[in-house]
Amino acid sequence: MKVYLSKLNESWVVDRFRNDWYQNNKDISTESIYKSDIIWIISPWVWKKISRRQLKKKKVVCSIYHIDFENFDDNERKDFYERDKFVDEYHVISLKTKTQLENLTQKKITSIPFWVDQNIFKHLENKKKLRQKYGFKEEEYLVGSFQRDTEGHDLKSPKLIKGPDVFLDIVKERYEDNKNLVVILTGKRRQYLIYKFNELDIPYRYFEMVDIYTINELYNILDLYLVTSRIEGGPQAILECAQTRTPLLSTNVGVAPEILHEESIYEVDNFKNAKVNIEYAYEKSMRYTIPEGMSMYRSMMELIYES
Repeated sequence: MKVYLSKLNESWVVDRFRNDWYQNNKDISTESIYKSDIIWIISPWVWKKISRRQLKKKKVVCSIYHIDFENFDDNERKDFYERDKFVDEYHVISLKTKTQLENLTQKKITSIPFWVDQNIFKHLENKKKLRQKYGFKEEEYLVGSFQRDTEGHDLKSPKLIKGPDVFLDIVKERYEDNKNLVVILTGKRRQYLIYKFNELDIPYRYFEMVDIYTINELYNILDLYLVTSRIEGGPQAILECAQTRTPLLSTNVGVAPEILHEESIYEVDNFKNAKVNIEYAYEKSMRYTIPEGMSMYRSMMELIYES
């Protein structure tokens, strides 16, 4: 059995998962689509770059991360069903997405969250020294958000499914109570929040494109990481926070109910009642570390190959 993963090259988290897979599963993987038995469409939005002839000849598993039904227009629906003709089985990274996808297809759907590399995302000691490294004071209250918040078409409108307006409201309220609060942002397309923070004089630091080892250190200096999304596939930050033992609160999206204690999941109007539960999240996330987190994918591929 040989598995081929579709290419992306967008410097996004899925690129990292693709690289992880090839590094850790050389015995069942191939970079040549022609030598493959299974095509894993890990990046479904670029599926049309894959040869139709190969899609017809091979077993095909397709990952779907989330479905925004409010914006699921005729073009997206047409694209979904055109691709669906080639798909033998779907993979999703949360049970919530599985429920969504069941509204669109009768094909088998397997839900497995993506793995997290515990050798990269890990708890670090000596927080004081780490804070000094990045120029933060010990008394500052650091709140993190490491995912895009701005639409790509104009680089100013909020990407509402990510909930940057929710993040802003929570930060504004917290800043009124604690003037030591500082927001840490990373990644591309953060223009919306940066504009708002400048407008409101809320202090922040922006680390645009940093490597994953820096991301790990930034997790480790946070007092709180916030997931404020309305719709999500993961986000992977939940598993990364769990492994780094970063205090985390999240809306009820994606993989949150599978990793976080219910007390750490909040509705927008009751954020104050949410409580961090680091140990619960850490223990739940251990199932998805390498190699165990990948073994479930290997089993999925074997079942597809044998079917």
